[in-house]
Amino acid sequence: MQIFEQVSALRSQVAAWKRAGYSIGFVPTMGNLHDGHLSLVKLAQQQCDKVLVSVFVNPMQFGPNEDFDSYPRTFESDQMKLASLQLDAVFYPSVDEMYPKGVCQTQVQVPEVLTGLLEGASRPGHFDGVTTVVCKLFNMVQPDKAVFGQKDYQQLVVIKTMVEDLALPIDIVAAPIGRDVDGLALSSRNQYLSVEQRVIAPKLHTLLQDIAVSIRSGNTNFSSLCETAGDALLDEGFDEIDYIVVCDANTLLPAHSFEDNIVILAVARLGKTRLLDNILLTK
Repeated sequence: MQIFEQVSALRSQVAAWKRAGYSIGFVPTMGNLHDGHLSLVKLAQQQCDKVLVSVFVNPMQFGPNEDFDSYPRTFESDQMKLASLQLDAVFYPSVDEMYPKGVCQTQVQVPEVLTGLLEGASRPGHFDGVTTVVCKLFNMVQPDKAVFGQKDYQQLVVIKTMVEDLALPIDIVAAPIGRDVDGLALSSRNQYLSVEQRVIAPKLHTLLQDIAVSIRSGNTNFSSLCETAGDALLDEGFDEIDYIVVCDANTLLPAHSFEDNIVILAVARLGKTRLLDNILLTK
């Protein structure tokens, strides 16, 4: 497994692969890898000849009161996990390598109709940081396919929109949510749960499943279903519900019927741990 820290060396290797006729798969990450990340890599390996993973904690997507400095950086452990998959290469750039002019530079912005709601409502500028760094990484790696997890559903929609709007020649592959045996969505945040909280956490997915069953049974009173689920989560021991909503799967605007694909999105807190989950319902 090769490790590249400079863009120039990365581009030389990618160019050599392309001359040899290999297809390139790409999985961008911020490190602190878990089995969910590794499932994205395995999916990319199934679909492409060569696969590259980036490990970069992106300062542009952190707000002024967020945890950029304390974000877990576990590159040695990440290397071992990726090497066990016989990965082809890792791109591990410094902040200066990614942003040689500093973070105040040309930015890529997807319209606020997608980025200003849900996660973006409480984190202004977050998705501008995501789209800017992902666009830069796409230009550096020039992959044929890039794999993103469905757990961060809004991010997935935002990235797809950016790729479509900018006519980037990249196929965005949505990977199913990796889950533990009890249904909890795999996340780096799970390591912060206490033993007691870890027992409660899977209830989030259970309640989303209940909403999905009700919708498929013909119940279109989405606001009532979500309110009931939120109350149930609080009764189960969750400390706060950021949101439980049913949205159009493409626009992320509130859904009022199940005539097109919809997504049930939820964020709830156990102590200081913020858990995200969703269920996509397709017609």
